[in-house]
Amino acid sequence: MSKLWGGRFTKETNKLVEEYTASIQYDKELAEEDIAGSLAHVQMLSECGVISSADMLEIKRGLNVVLENIQSGEFEYDVSHEDIHMNIEKALIDEIGPVGGKLHTGRSRNDQVATDMHMYLVKKVNLFITHIEAVQQAIVKQAEEHVETVLPGYTHLQRAQPVSFAHHMLAYFWMFERDKERFQDSLKRTNMLPLGAGALAGTTFPIDRNRTAELLGFEDVYPNSMDAVSDRDFILEFLSNASMLMMHMSRLSEEMVIWSSQEFQFIELDDSFCTGSSIMPQKKNPDVPELLRAKTGRVYGNLFSLLTVLKGLPLAYNKDMQEDKEGMFDTAKTLDGALKLLAPMIATMTVKTENMKQAVNEDYSNATDIADYLVNKGMTFRESHEMIGKIVLYSIQHQKYLLDLTLQEYQTFTPLFEEDVFDILKPANVMNARKSYGGTSPEQIKVQLELAYHHLKVKENV
Repeated sequence: MSKLWGGRFTKETNKLVEEYTASIQYDKELAEEDIAGSLAHVQMLSECGVISSADMLEIKRGLNVVLENIQSGEFEYDVSHEDIHMNIEKALIDEIGPVGGKLHTGRSRNDQVATDMHMYLVKKVNLFITHIEAVQQAIVKQAEEHVETVLPGYTHLQRAQPVSFAHHMLAYFWMFERDKERFQDSLKRTNMLPLGAGALAGTTFPIDRNRTAELLGFEDVYPNSMDAVSDRDFILEFLSNASMLMMHMSRLSEEMVIWSSQEFQFIELDDSFCTGSSIMPQKKNPDVPELLRAKTGRVYGNLFSLLTVLKGLPLAYNKDMQEDKEGMFDTAKTLDGALKLLAPMIATMTVKTENMKQAVNEDYSNATDIADYLVNKGMTFRESHEMIGKIVLYSIQHQKYLLDLTLQEYQTFTPLFEEDVFDILKPANVMNARKSYGGTSPEQIKVQLELAYHHLKVKENV
């Protein structure tokens, strides 16, 4: 069967070349976007007098038949037609005859495919914004229930200072908020119309690109036809934003894996998000957060792959750019699965408050507060820091924690210590004392929750 572009050629395409260069195996994902773009394009052509109203109506009818066949699963994709655009156009011509050949007037596959991908990512980005908000909602609900739950806070994975579990979880809320804002901001550059740019130089037909943009819901039109067909920044931006989002999800997944271990026992993941062992019947494995953590690497790889493809390309379109789609589809699929799992996994996890409380009573994470205590008694912070270090060393050598020492033991280091030091050292009081804006005290967490709900546009009293 001859190619729709085959007039200039004297030989059929080598079958190996057909298979190697075809993209229909994956760009069929863009079928609905491609038809939507064609419906708008043909209406614009009719309104501008480029084709007749009768031809426009017949082409629209044919496109809708093709769309129904695609949606019902009856459409047969053919690798000999290379890509989704040629497959649809060939099916259209088969359905309505030669008039279907008028559809491609005033456009090229170069601006057509770019338009499809813009439409696809606008849809996906808006979907992911909704998914991120679902994760944030789950975080906020857990935080509300654990404002006064004390958890060991870590730096270098070493006990640092007691914090509220709500405070720890809300740190991820703000990470995801930045992710959401990046996706929202990216829509300004994604929701732009390339269609009408032609192959690279525009078209001689009297088209109205702004009308096409209006019909498709685009907010802007590329002002330069060469940029319109060669720009893939919007995909790179999506992959970059997705990489940061996956990194944040991976960090939270890592904590879930650690916290649910026998060594920590700070949380327990719901059975529906874990799996067992084929040989060890006692095992409950956190496979979902582990796999989510691993899939971050493939999203990073998709970003770096496209950066590498684009780095040496001259203007305008090059066949290399066919490699822009698989990584985009793969990343979208990966994000969709990860976000859909993360929200319910957070919502259903059990927080083991007593284990957290016990852990924070068996460390030296309250040391900073007695350093501050001595500063308030007139000692410089550097002198206090050195003295508390010696007290911690003394406690370790005597297998005690700071709350286990007697007042007499404290006073052997300095007479500035008084009975009130033991109130200062209580982990809950250590947490409650951090009242600076953004701190871990319950009153500041309530401020933070109010702000979180404001960002989620949820009208509730926190």
